[in-house]
Amino acid sequence: GAETGEFSSHGFHNPISPLSLPADRGRCLKWTRSLFSLMFSAPQVDDYHGHKIPDPYSWLEDPDSEKTQAFVNAQNQLTLPFLERCEVRDLFKERMTELYDYPKYSCPFKRGSRYFHFYNTGLQNQSVMYVQESLDAEPTVFLDPNTFSDDGTVALRGYAFSEDGEYLAYGTSASGSDWVEIRFLRVEGAIPLEDRLERVKFSCMSWTHDGKGLFYNSYPDQEGKSDGTETSTNLHQKLYFHVLGTPQSQDCLCAEFPEHPKWMSGAEVSDDGRYVLLSIREGCDPVNRLWYCDLQTTPQGITGLLPWVKLIDNFDAEYEYVTNEDTVFTFKTNLDAPRYRLINIDFASPDQSNWKELIPQHDKDVIGELLHCSLWLYLFVCFLHDVKNVLKMYRLSSGEELRTFHLDVGSIVGFTGRKRDSEIFYYFTSFLSPAIIYHCDLTKDPLQPHVFREVTVKGFNPADYQTTQIFYPSKDGTQIPMFIVHKKGIKMDGSHPAFLYGYGGFNISITPSYSVSRLIFVRHLGGVLAVANIRGGGEYGETWHKAGMLANKQNCFTDFQCAAEYLIKEGYTSSSKLTINGGSNGGLLVAACVNQRPELFGCAVAQVGVMDMLKFHKFTIGHAWTTDFGCSEIKDQFDWLIKYSPLHNIRVPEGDKVQYPSVLLLTGDHDDRVVPLHSLKYIATLQYIVGRCLKQRNPLFIHVDTKSGHGAGKPTSKVIQEVADTYAFIARCLNISWVK
Repeated sequence: GAETGEFSSHGFHNPISPLSLPADRGRCLKWTRSLFSLMFSAPQVDDYHGHKIPDPYSWLEDPDSEKTQAFVNAQNQLTLPFLERCEVRDLFKERMTELYDYPKYSCPFKRGSRYFHFYNTGLQNQSVMYVQESLDAEPTVFLDPNTFSDDGTVALRGYAFSEDGEYLAYGTSASGSDWVEIRFLRVEGAIPLEDRLERVKFSCMSWTHDGKGLFYNSYPDQEGKSDGTETSTNLHQKLYFHVLGTPQSQDCLCAEFPEHPKWMSGAEVSDDGRYVLLSIREGCDPVNRLWYCDLQTTPQGITGLLPWVKLIDNFDAEYEYVTNEDTVFTFKTNLDAPRYRLINIDFASPDQSNWKELIPQHDKDVIGELLHCSLWLYLFVCFLHDVKNVLKMYRLSSGEELRTFHLDVGSIVGFTGRKRDSEIFYYFTSFLSPAIIYHCDLTKDPLQPHVFREVTVKGFNPADYQTTQIFYPSKDGTQIPMFIVHKKGIKMDGSHPAFLYGYGGFNISITPSYSVSRLIFVRHLGGVLAVANIRGGGEYGETWHKAGMLANKQNCFTDFQCAAEYLIKEGYTSSSKLTINGGSNGGLLVAACVNQRPELFGCAVAQVGVMDMLKFHKFTIGHAWTTDFGCSEIKDQFDWLIKYSPLHNIRVPEGDKVQYPSVLLLTGDHDDRVVPLHSLKYIATLQYIVGRCLKQRNPLFIHVDTKSGHGAGKPTSKVIQEVADTYAFIARCLNISWVK
């Protein structure tokens, strides 16, 4: 999301909730009749391996139908007035605006003879790219995404400079959609070029070293619209080469996979410019095929399908290019190494028996994604040690460990430095520190990183708070790490509201990050923040990932519920004051846990969640997630999915006093990653089954935001409004007062 740790979108209100003010009753009854008249229709029934599964709200899968649009409007017209009357909303928005107004920098990086970095003065909707002739020179604006649209909803999505730094290719996306248009600039004078590349999605951008053009990916034309509001499946991605100064219609097709419509590829030109490496993936698993082409074998240039050499032609492991010296290539891989290792493969003798290990797998630590070399043949490797980053330097020629860079408890979220450079920058953040950017000149002896920039936030004193990492047992005894942040000196009497966040999927590690809105929750709502590193993520490598995927997915939900039980048992909070939150796969997590243990939580906020586990693979890029979830079209996998699918496991809770927690679903009308129909079908079912029950007194909401997507590129103005709405909802539903 636009703010680290926050995803996307907004909420709906159960018409029979007592939280409506008396003056609203007639209006709510009117909307109740309207909503339920929309809900009733001849139900569709689908057959899954002999199981008849009703899908009464399948009509919500058509985002353009009048019926769906009427449903969305009716929900929003209930939600917004409720949110507007939350007492904390304006206070939270004012404080968020104040504390979010701090300078935001990226690491500087060098291209050609110039340095570039991103900078946001504080409340700009999009960060601006600046250029300077040297690190000591005055920066000037180079590319300002705030000029792409009046409301900040057109964002920069990816960029690539030519090797000599004279040209820039950059992507723009509108309203948070994954669709991108690639544009070009001449760097000298920031002069726009006429070239435009369309139908681009999930694309690489890699220039050949002669500066003539770049590789990129696009999808074939399809019927209907492609603006981010459609649900059609993304298939048959292809790799093209665009020659600068020519129309897209003349671009060369370099790779396609007609017999494998789900395959996606990305091209990367090697550090020496001689080779182009093609990584092919079929889903989200950390595995890929690896093909390459020696550009010296194409003396006429790139004129069509390249003569690919299939170095790795299976999906058994992951191979990520690091660098090469002539024909000796260094890769990061999980082959026989669930916590990853580095190996060398000589393309001149590529048989696996000739592969050599450069840096072995560590006993516990996981090699992360930041791998860079320098002109001095140093290799910088970022490890994950119990969900905390450790940065080490190695000698590329031998794999000898040279030194460890000191870091506090936190995360490295940015690193710049290429093989041709003699310096590196790295960006450190934590729950209580927004940014420290370090610079290290590799020509100096001894090497000594120094603070290049450190950002502080006015009105917030980190010394008043503490971060603790604990390990709690899950149901099967597995020790799960969790970070807990709160004001110093609080009493463990169960009186504090708590905000528990989780994700648990796709080999993604949730490391410490700075979030203004969460700190406002801690400071002004007297809250406790907890981040649980449940299985399914990558915190302990591929073993941890596999323990929370496919048939093991229930471990994610159990781990998260045990996190809640730990917070309650240790006196941090109570069930009635506990909010759970997650987005995307984390939205699935929240909804599944609410279905399974409704009594354990007071409030639940699920953002852009995957809710229909039987049909997710049929929409946009959902087919790529079957590697983590499975697919209902396969009998054994259907049996897993039907047991936890949020849409299919909504029940009126047993017990006279047990009800669902207050629920807020958030989604965006341009989310073409997890399409809004997931949240729409879930809320319709939840309201019909649970919302009509007289004992259900907590509200059940959804809000569908306009010109919003899955979270990437969301303008600051929308981020601030969304978190104000979210925490105001939590405060009102849990009866939390604002603390000055």
